[in-house]
Amino acid sequence: MEIFGVRNEIRVIKNFVNCELYYPDNEKKGAAAYSPDGEKLLIHLSNFRPVKRVLDCIRILAEVRKSVPARLLMAGDGPDRGAAEHLARSLNVDSHVMFLGKQNHVERLIPLAHVLLMPSEMESFGLAALEGMACGVVPVATRVGGVPELITHGEDGYLEAVGDIAAQAARVVALLTDDALHWRLAKAGRWNAGERFCTERIIPQYERYYTDVVNASL
Repeated sequence: MEIFGVRNEIRVIKNFVNCELYYPDNEKKGAAAYSPDGEKLLIHLSNFRPVKRVLDCIRILAEVRKSVPARLLMAGDGPDRGAAEHLARSLNVDSHVMFLGKQNHVERLIPLAHVLLMPSEMESFGLAALEGMACGVVPVATRVGGVPELITHGEDGYLEAVGDIAAQAARVVALLTDDALHWRLAKAGRWNAGERFCTERIIPQYERYYTDVVNASL
């Protein structure tokens, strides 16, 4: 507001998710293709830039596996992929991490997972977490940017400090070892995604705003 000298009213319209495209797979059909040993699945989606802290995902998996058999799907590509692959080998978890590269249909992958990791240093909103919630996949994320406006800590996901691997891993372990807890947060995430962020609730806000702008200029 100071830099651009904004004087007009500012309206905040949140991001949205297509709840008909992103929805839970309650039977986790197809998960065996990625986790043939019956391991619980974690997933991370990003452009693998440093701000996404993809190396933290590998460290979290290594901690989680001390308590629970788990496998990590890494969807996306970018500058930190090589470092993440090297770290996975260094921590001896490379056989439990699958680097999938860029994916055109993440809506098919996300529902297979139990937990979505989003350890970012900064997020304006956290669309991947919303897509996970819509799919009944519980997000474990960091308390940065607009993420707390999306995830309600302890209700539909968890928020921890940036870089706190132990705390994030502990949340993942709790979700993977307590079916009732996971079910409660997954159900709340799907409900909140539908009530607050589904397309039919957000798109009309854009349309009303466009109409107001057009009418104001007449």
